[in-house]
Amino acid sequence: MRIVVHAFDGITMFHLATPLMVFGEVGRLGLADGWDPVVWTEDGRGVRTAEGLRVDDVAGPDVVEGAELVVLPSWPSDLPPADAALSGRIRAAQARGSRVAGLCLGAFPVVDSGILDGRDVVTHWGAVDDLARRRPAVTVTPAALYRDHGDVLTSAGTASAIDACLSIVRSHLGSAAAATVARHLVVAPHRDGDQAQYVARPIPEAGGVGDLGPTIDWALAHLDAHLFVDDLADRAGMSRRNFTRRFTEVTGTTPARWVLTRRLDEARRLLETTTWSISHIADACGFSSVVTFRQNFAAAFSTTPTSYRRRFAPPGTQA
Repeated sequence: MRIVVHAFDGITMFHLATPLMVFGEVGRLGLADGWDPVVWTEDGRGVRTAEGLRVDDVAGPDVVEGAELVVLPSWPSDLPPADAALSGRIRAAQARGSRVAGLCLGAFPVVDSGILDGRDVVTHWGAVDDLARRRPAVTVTPAALYRDHGDVLTSAGTASAIDACLSIVRSHLGSAAAATVARHLVVAPHRDGDQAQYVARPIPEAGGVGDLGPTIDWALAHLDAHLFVDDLADRAGMSRRNFTRRFTEVTGTTPARWVLTRRLDEARRLLETTTWSISHIADACGFSSVVTFRQNFAAAFSTTPTSYRRRFAPPGTQA
């Protein structure tokens, strides 16, 4: 996939490096060909990063025309409006079927182009009010990690750009490839896009009363069981109310949402790597029926389990 990443004077190394690292790792690990991203600037000249380093090996804006994925990894902190030339390139890319990704403050030039009018968008939590005022035609989601409409993706601040880029790898190459990249980068293989951008207390007290680690590990090993909130709370030695509050603080999502996401993750893995029937997979992942499994899978991934398997399972596992 031909990928181009926009850079500008003052961009931070982290924001620029995130898509370069995630997508570049696909090629370095031999997972797919043609995933080497190209950095471009609007005048084809090099830039100086916020840290004072020069980046001179860049292309000009003409590379955008042949790109299948156009990434805007950030935007100047004073949030200037995107000029007509950049907005035009973003609109043209989306119109010809290319995917556009605005990461962190990179959501601003994407929104300026108008391609997200009438849809929801994500950016860094500290800039949501600015973005809402900037373009009333979009709906700004203040807490999510990223929002993917298929043709256009936006993400929240800093590290959530890694999650967004991994989700792009997952949508094109499957969850096994995304997990391989994540493992080499030593990051979590999947965080749901609706998960909160930040949590009040990300790490429970080690060994303290109500430590959720063992409960979470147990739940992951028993996805085929009835994982009711009351049962999980009992296992953690907490009241339902306190367990729900602490779980949300630690994971950024509710127990029910977390369990459903983990079940769907496991279902994708089994679809990719086994010849099990759809009903067997539904059973193994704790869904009450095949119908419930299919409904939840389609709602999460906009495709059926059978179609997903046909797309991502390697030869010999599609029986």
